[in-house]
Amino acid sequence: MDERSQPDPHNPSSVPAAPPASGMGSARPRTGVTLAGPNADKTVSLALQGGGAHGAFTWGVLDALIEDGRLGFEAMTGASAGAINAVVMLDGWLEDGPDGAREALARFWREVSLDGDFWPAQRSVFSGLFGLWKDNPVAAFWGRAFRTSPYVSNPLNINPLRKALAGQVDFERLRASDTANLFVSATNVWSGKIKVFERSELTVDHLMASACLPTVFQAVEIDGVPYWDGGYLGNPPLYPLHQGAETRDVLLVQINPVERRETPRTPQEIQDRLNEITFNANLLRELRAIDFVEDLIEEGVLGEGHYKRVLVHRIDGTGALDAYHASSRLDARWRVFERLRDTGRDAAQAWLAASYDAVGRECTLDLESTYQ
Repeated sequence: MDERSQPDPHNPSSVPAAPPASGMGSARPRTGVTLAGPNADKTVSLALQGGGAHGAFTWGVLDALIEDGRLGFEAMTGASAGAINAVVMLDGWLEDGPDGAREALARFWREVSLDGDFWPAQRSVFSGLFGLWKDNPVAAFWGRAFRTSPYVSNPLNINPLRKALAGQVDFERLRASDTANLFVSATNVWSGKIKVFERSELTVDHLMASACLPTVFQAVEIDGVPYWDGGYLGNPPLYPLHQGAETRDVLLVQINPVERRETPRTPQEIQDRLNEITFNANLLRELRAIDFVEDLIEEGVLGEGHYKRVLVHRIDGTGALDAYHASSRLDARWRVFERLRDTGRDAAQAWLAASYDAVGRECTLDLESTYQ
């Protein structure tokens, strides 16, 4: 997919037009192109936010949705940890159906925990880069390292995630499969624009690019172009779903809080909140564009035959994740992953109980209150 600017909420022509959906979102999943178990009777697209270790919350959400079995997944879009969750889930599904997807997610998160099976050099880097909990003596060293270039602090460019993904995901099978569409975002360092990669071209390098925090890792080059974390410009990008899926329903799994009712005062608190705001900014812009186009359709300014109504739903960690500040995205202890997974499962089950019936019929996320 070519690089492009994101939709302009004041310019409806910037939102890709799409043919009207062939059916309601409550229609049976399309055989062969949707990840769906035998009990699935509704279809959604998944939009998975990135957020480092907080991606374990998304693992829990996906685990509960797959276990419930009533939803099929036609397309997935993600950045960073969101993209990794999507790829791991899809690869597991291709291998052994819904049970394989759940097992693959559990195996991946276990391996990338600090209790996982890393060789010594990887464990040393991982415990420094992702083990920055309070009073950890390694944290002081890496805190100083973050003020230098990763080309100095991590000259060998060691990234344990690469080993875990390369060892688990069959990328050749993933690219060749005729199944759910998958979109992975990265940030082009040279142009400052978003780049969205599709399933048919994905390699481990594309995921490393999508999850490349520039303060930690050297830029990932793909076809000679350097990329950084996709969350800066699309966390996750929603616009590929306009033409990449027939379903009107988009289920957003959001792990970066939009609102915090407290004023950050310490340098770490200020940096944490800046990170949250930055990684939500473009998502809020896209939600505003969706709401803007929806209003124009309602007013008859735009014809529904050319612009598809989008029904947005959200599972987030509001309340449950309040205690997890942005810096805890680097905490890779297994017991932390387990707590986040369980929190995600609880959130998904609560959403299913409250909102499942509305899928295919109406938007359950108040878009205006989300972006204003």
